[in-house]
Amino acid sequence: MAKKKKEGGFWSDFKKFISRGNVVDMAVGVVIGGAFGKIVTGLVNYVINPCVSLLTGGVDLDSVKTVLKEAVPADEAAGVAAVDEVAILWGTWIQTILDFIIVALCIFAVIRIISRTNEKMHAKENAEKAAAEAAAAEQAAVEKEAAEKAAAAREAEDAAVRAAILEIRDSLKKN
Repeated sequence: MAKKKKEGGFWSDFKKFISRGNVVDMAVGVVIGGAFGKIVTGLVNYVINPCVSLLTGGVDLDSVKTVLKEAVPADEAAGVAAVDEVAILWGTWIQTILDFIIVALCIFAVIRIISRTNEKMHAKENAEKAAAEAAAAEQAAVEKEAAEKAAAAREAEDAAVRAAILEIRDSLKKN
């Protein structure tokens, strides 16, 4: 028996996936984000850190650390291998936090600008939509009021007809 070929195989599905616009946009965003991250890291390392160093009397953020175990140099004669220093790098951690805050601030600013621009671009549409909704609500209120008046008029007419019928009945009983 011959096997049926599947609808949309792996490569077909992959082609559909990759050709979607939002995937390409996302890839561009990741590349630009990576480059922007390097710019922010450079800003922190080459602009902010020297300013911090000036303010702290020459202490560089890279040198702020807590040494847990001192480095041991290699001693080939005694057969001792070199041991690296073990330290908590507080300054490097602070630099990473500064990187994050700057990137987050920039992303917030861009999103805020896009949002405000979008609001301004759609302000006319939103005003027209609100006016249309208000007009529709007003029209519905007018129609409701007209329906209530018509119902009241029908009720009054029905009452008048009943009264006339009762009057005719009473006059027929008398005759």
